[in-house]
This record gives sequence, structure tokens and C-alpha cells, in this order.
Amino acid sequence: MGKKSTAASGHRGFEFKKERGQHILKNPLVVNSILEKAALKPTDIVLEIGPGTGNMTVKLLQLVKKVIAVEIDPRMTVELYRRVQFSPLKERLELIQADILKMELPYFDVCVANIPYQISSPLIFKLLAHRPFHRYSVLMLQREFAMRLIAQPGSELYCRLSVNAKALARVSHLMKVSRNSFRPPPKVDSSVVRIEPRNPPPPGNFLEWDGLLRICFQRKNKTLGSIMKQHAVLSLLSSNEKQLQMLQSLENVMQLTPRMMIDEEDVSKDDEEKQEDETEELKEMKEKIMKLLEQNNFSSCRASKMSLDDFRRLLKTFNEAGLHFC
Repeated sequence: MGKKSTAASGHRGFEFKKERGQHILKNPLVVNSILEKAALKPTDIVLEIGPGTGNMTVKLLQLVKKVIAVEIDPRMTVELYRRVQFSPLKERLELIQADILKMELPYFDVCVANIPYQISSPLIFKLLAHRPFHRYSVLMLQREFAMRLIAQPGSELYCRLSVNAKALARVSHLMKVSRNSFRPPPKVDSSVVRIEPRNPPPPGNFLEWDGLLRICFQRKNKTLGSIMKQHAVLSLLSSNEKQLQMLQSLENVMQLTPRMMIDEEDVSKDDEEKQEDETEELKEMKEKIMKLLEQNNFSSCRASKMSLDDFRRLLKTFNEAGLHFC
């Protein structure tokens, strides 16, 4: 018996590569429904990521001013070009063969994409960080990932991704899509979501915000009182406090030098291994943090049940006490 192939029988003789998450949307009713929910304007420039063989692209070209289609697979690029080469709508298409995560994004009004699971998170945050702001993105995602994006406090799927998505965008679920709408069918169903960037974006340092969330969600069902007294957290806050004090004493107007973020393993190691002997400095930091959490009613809170506003208030509480997470 030969090796089991990671590819499936595809279009016009070439194979779809599962390791790239290549599942072509074949159901025209689903395509039409997505385009209807996208509410595109005739003047729009649309960024389409992963057009595949062009089932969505050819319909987009009839609806908008321009489509910029970015495809990593050269075979798909050739197939899409062949599909439109004799059409008058070809002039509306800009076809780019590239890795979307490695390229500089062009100007666009709306993004439409069928995103492989393995690049879902980095691509979404790249879109949200892009300037000038686009109106919104309409994205096909693996269903569980989509449910994590829209999860609410108390939900089993509520996580750091859920909070960051709420902080940076308005996210809504548009429709569920059966795995049978694709060729080859993936193992799970998909969902289509609409992601509208918040404009203006939330104030503050996103690296610090994300640093706080990383710590809180490493053990999301533990209390903050338990999480914040772990050695890795105390060391981070103590080091950053000393840097800030040094800069202030030198009347330096530069921003706080970012320290390496806590690795997600650092916090868990404190649970699994004996904590290192605490210095007097760290003992004082622990007392300061425990008092801060108690005074502001955070000590018994758990990340799994905290709202976006709760996390904003938590970060503000630490910052006002001179404590920073990056």
C-alpha cells in the first residue's frame, strides 16, 4: 500500500491540497446568499482572499467596480484567469498570486474570503490592523472558530480571541454552511461572519491589552487572585514597574520599553512545578496586587465570565497603580 494522499480529486485534473485548507465552495445557492448578505455597492473595491477556481469571483465582478483576488496557489490563479480571459468583466479583475499574510494589503472597501483554519486568526487581525479602514469583512470560517469569535462570557467557547474580537470590531454571525457545500468536503461545517472594524479603534497599547488577556485566559476558570500571584506574573509586573520608575526618574518621555510577553507556558508552569523562592521584592509585589484586586472586587473574578468592560476596568486598575503588562 502506498502513502495516503493529503490531496483530493479536484477541478480540471488538478488536486486540492488539504494541508492548505483548499475546499472549493461549489454550492451556487450559498454563493448567492453570501453575496446578498455582503450588501456590496457598485462602487466598491473588493478584496477576495483565496478565490480558488473563481465561483465567487465571477459573480463579484458583476456587482462591483473592482475585485482584487489574492491566491497563493499558481494552479488556481491560472484556472481563474482562464475563466475570465474572454469576458468584458476581465478589466475589473486584478489577480495576484501571493501569500496574503506576507504581502502588503492594497486599498479595499470590503473583504470577502473563504479562510483556511490555520491562518484564520492572523489574517483577521491583519485585516483589522489595516489602514485606511475598510467597511467590513465577510468571511467563511471553520464553524467552531467562528463561534469562538462571537462567544459571550460564560460560554464554553469564550476565550482571549472572543474578547479581542469584541475590542477591535463588531462581529455578527450571518449563516451556517454545510460541509457538503464544498469540494472536497471538509470534516466540519463552516460559518459566515461579518467583521466591522471599530473606527476609531480602542485607545491604549494593544500589546499590553493582549498581554493581560494572555495571563487571564491561560487558566480562564481560575480566579484572578490565584492567577496574579504566580511567579511569572509577579516577575513581569515587578520588572516593568522598575523600568517605568527608572524612566520617570530620568524624566524620559519615551514609552515604556516593551518586555518580552509572558509565554503562555510560563503561567502554566507555576501550576505544575514548585514555585521559585520569592524575593522580598516579589513578596511586596504579591501583597500590592492582592490588595489591589480585593479593593476593586476582582479577586474572585474568573476570565471565563468577565465582559469586555470588566477587562478594560481591570487593566485601568493596574495601570493607575503603576503596573503594566508589557
